[in-house]
Amino acid sequence: MDFKVTDIAAFLNGEIVGDGDAKVSTVSKIEEGKPGTLAFLANKKYENFIYETKASAVLVNRDFTPRAEISCTLIKVDDAYQAFASLLDLYVQAKASSKMGIEQPSFIAENATIGEEIYVGAFAYIGKKAKVGNNVKIYPQVHVGENVTIGDDCILYAGAKIYDDCVIGNRCIIHSGAVIGSDGFGFAPQKDGSYKKIHQIGNVILEDDVEVGANTTIDCGTMGSTIIHKGVKFDNLVQVAHNVEIGEHSVFAAHTGIAGSVKIGSNCMFGGQVGVAGHITVGNNVMVGAQSGITGNTKDGEKLLGSPAIDIRNALRAYSLIKDLPEFRKDLIQLKKQVNSDTENKQ
Repeated sequence: MDFKVTDIAAFLNGEIVGDGDAKVSTVSKIEEGKPGTLAFLANKKYENFIYETKASAVLVNRDFTPRAEISCTLIKVDDAYQAFASLLDLYVQAKASSKMGIEQPSFIAENATIGEEIYVGAFAYIGKKAKVGNNVKIYPQVHVGENVTIGDDCILYAGAKIYDDCVIGNRCIIHSGAVIGSDGFGFAPQKDGSYKKIHQIGNVILEDDVEVGANTTIDCGTMGSTIIHKGVKFDNLVQVAHNVEIGEHSVFAAHTGIAGSVKIGSNCMFGGQVGVAGHITVGNNVMVGAQSGITGNTKDGEKLLGSPAIDIRNALRAYSLIKDLPEFRKDLIQLKKQVNSDTENKQ
C-alpha cells in the first residue's frame, strides 16, 4: 500500500521540505534507503547517509539543517525517533487488522467466551471456561489453558503457551515460544537423597501493556500469584521464577534470571545476563549492568555492576585495575626481593 508524504506529515504533525506528493510503501534504514521507502535520522553520527540515501522521504528533527544538497523529501518532526516508532506501530496495527476469523483445524471449548474481531490460527487450542477479549490475535499452535483470561487487543504469537488460570491484561504481546504459568522450581530434598516435587498451584497475572519476548518463561506462584505489573517489557530468553512481583514499566534484557519470591520495583532497567538471588527486594529506578549478580536488597535509584553487584562507580574503578594486575604483581615481586636484599645487607 502506498502512502503520500503529505498524509504521513499530517499524521505526525510534521513539516514537509521537498516533494509532498512523493509516495512510500515501506520503511528502510537510512543507509539502505531505496526509492519508495521512508527512513529516519535521529542520531547525528548517521547524518552523512542523508546526502547519499535513495529513500524517497526521511524523518528528521525540526532543528535539522542540511550541510549539502539532499535529493529526498524531508518530514520535520519534534522527535524523529519517536515519530518513526509511531509509524511502525501504525503499520503493525494495520497488518494485524487483516488477521480475522477462526482457522481450521483449531479447538475452542464450548464454554469458552470469545470476543469480537478475533483471529484464531490453525491448531490453536482454547480451553474450558477461558475468556478471550475483543480484537485478540491468537496465532497457530498457541495453547490457552482452562480458566485463562485474556484482555482486549492482545497478540499471542505462534507457539505461545498460557497455562491454566493465568490472567493477561489488555494490549499484551506474547511472542513465540513464551510460556506463562509453568511450574516454579520447587523440590523438597528427601532422606534418601531424592527430591519430592512441591506442586505449584498458583498462577501468573500480567497487567496491561506487558510484552513477553520469545522463549521467555514466567512461572506460576507456588501459592498465590506471580505478578507482572503494567508496562513491563521482557526480552527473549528471560526466566522469572515463582511468586516474583515486578513493578510498572521495568525492562529486562535477554538471559536475565530472577529467582523465586523476588520483588522488583518500578522503572528498573536490567542488562543482559543479570542474575537475581531469591527472596530479596530491588528498589525503584534501579539500573543493573549486564552480567551482574544481585545477592542482596537494593535501595531506590541505585546503579549496579558486577557479581556480586556493587555501585557502578566502584565497580568501574575495580575493573580498571584488573588490566594492571600483572604489572602490580611484577612490581610486588621486585619490591619483595629488594626488601629481602636490604634486610640481608643490614644483617
